[in-house]
Amino acid sequence: MNKLLRITTLFLLTVCTHSFADDHIYTGWFSSKAVSGYDTVAYFTEGKPVKGSAKYKFEYLDVEWYFSSGEHLNLFKENPEKYMPQYGGFCAWAVAAKKTRAPGDPDYWKIVDNKLYLNYDRGVQDQWNKGIPGFIKAADKYWPEMN
Repeated sequence: MNKLLRITTLFLLTVCTHSFADDHIYTGWFSSKAVSGYDTVAYFTEGKPVKGSAKYKFEYLDVEWYFSSGEHLNLFKENPEKYMPQYGGFCAWAVAAKKTRAPGDPDYWKIVDNKLYLNYDRGVQDQWNKGIPGFIKAADKYWPEMN
């Protein structure tokens, strides 16, 4: 995708997501699944994104969290804050750099200091990777104001 198209897409998704998302957890427009149905515990235990199953579903903060196993479901239930993505699963870079909400893609992620961060796409993640500590500091400052 060329840069202009990617920026335009990010802008439109950001505007639409910001306009319609009253939630603190990103689920997309027509979904109630946190992290697009991916198992947030798997990022920590398996080091990769793993699709969750409706068999291991749990409602928390008015959204559905999906897990790939009963063990992961139980780990989440014991300590949801440990496994939830930062900034409600919205793109960490967008919160930090643009002070806005953009969708977080479960395929573009990073764990920093035992916290899960999602990014919008590979290009955004490349930007994020260039200054993670500063972006985290900025996003931690802006996120409370955005809720």
